Amino acid sequence: MRHHPLRTFIVTGIALFMVSLDNLIVTNALPSIRADLGTGLEALEWTVNAYTLTFAVLLLTGAAVADRFGRRRLFMIGLTVFTASSAAAALAPGIGTLIAARAVQGAGAAIITPLTLTMLAAAVPAAKRGQALAAWGAMSGLGVALGPVVGGALTDAAAWQWIFWINVPIGIVLLALARPFLTESHGPRRPLDLIGTVLVSAGLLGIVLGLVEGNGRGWTSGLVLASLIAGAALLVAFLAYEARAAHPMLPLGLFRSRGFSAVNASALVMSFGMFGAVFLLAQFLQGVQGMSPLEAGVRTLPWTAMPVLVAPLTAPLMSRIGARNVLVIALAFQAAGIAWLSAVTTADVAYTALLPAFVLSGVGMGLFFSPQARLVLEFAPQEYTGVASGVANALRQLGTVLGIAVLGAVFAANGDFSSPASFTSGLNAATWSGAAVLAVAVVVALLIPSRLPAPASAQAQTPAQAATPPAGEPAEEEKAAVTA
Repeated sequence: MRHHPLRTFIVTGIALFMVSLDNLIVTNALPSIRADLGTGLEALEWTVNAYTLTFAVLLLTGAAVADRFGRRRLFMIGLTVFTASSAAAALAPGIGTLIAARAVQGAGAAIITPLTLTMLAAAVPAAKRGQALAAWGAMSGLGVALGPVVGGALTDAAAWQWIFWINVPIGIVLLALARPFLTESHGPRRPLDLIGTVLVSAGLLGIVLGLVEGNGRGWTSGLVLASLIAGAALLVAFLAYEARAAHPMLPLGLFRSRGFSAVNASALVMSFGMFGAVFLLAQFLQGVQGMSPLEAGVRTLPWTAMPVLVAPLTAPLMSRIGARNVLVIALAFQAAGIAWLSAVTTADVAYTALLPAFVLSGVGMGLFFSPQARLVLEFAPQEYTGVASGVANALRQLGTVLGIAVLGAVFAANGDFSSPASFTSGLNAATWSGAAVLAVAVVVALLIPSRLPAPASAQAQTPAQAATPPAGEPAEEEKAAVTA
């Protein structure tokens, strides 16, 4: 059946933009959600983390299911899930329903995101694939950059529910276009690691639940201790199972490479420090500085939009000084930006004092993703680059979940919503912690070997894995874009 590149890009590009928009669209609506639903910090954390957690855990499983049952078919299922859960979030009568809807939304996003790239790559001739991937990356970056502004504008002009309602007509139009515009395709019928998926999902849920509830309930309360202990035990069981599984969702052999381990550790730590700070900053700008949701979104544009402007500089920089060094510089910029933010933030700080911190952080983020993607692929065995890209993406999402949970706990231990001074005290403690974590990421990045390895064999695989390489994955440059 014939592929139609333009039609495929229209559907997959808009779908990717919609999902990317939802990464940060909720940020500037959080104060309105808190006031309207009468909830606290812990529930706001779950509003963000429920989406990110299911997205991260189901990312690898979703791609494998699509290979087996049909990529267009599963893409349409993902769109249906995402659209319906968006409507459920908009109609949520309470915070519990909203959190549940966000979790289902994340599952839909986990199905949609990798398939947008897989189907686009299959539809575009090899000679034009680079241009198509650049356009794909631009749609993702544009969605992330506009998320806070669109979320703020909708919350200002209508109500916070409209940050979810906006997905419904877009999703319905995409569903109508998907069947005539997209060509059905299948990949290899790889075994699904359902046991691994259940173990890691339950383990991470326990850890995040304990971290989020710790300050409110007390760190020695039965629920918190049971959650943390059970979560840790389940994660240990997950690692033990993955080490013996014939077809693991997380091939532990990949981490025998110091380069692969260090790249992914630095990415996880970066997301931990950076996005944990972003979560609290949006509430500071509105709750303490008195900005409207739209004003807060516009004021943070120097941060969120800077990656779109800076990303084109990464390729020439990598050619000149190497991908590892660009990664180190990117993390140093981010650490400096968050440290600046920590040093100058008071309840009545002027926006001009915050602006350099926003620019530094945004430049650092813009320089980070391309070298991280390249290094992940360079240090992974050739036969396993598709899985390595998915692992890297999932670990980065998990860093966001843990960062919001841990830095939220630091905030709650040092401040609260009772007054501007109290909120600022908690924010400063959390952002200094984030800056310290980002400084650790710089050190971890320095552990990445500066000399790239020769083309790797399948040393990271077990014999069973080597016998069933992940055929049907996107080509190497496409896999790099997945990680970015």
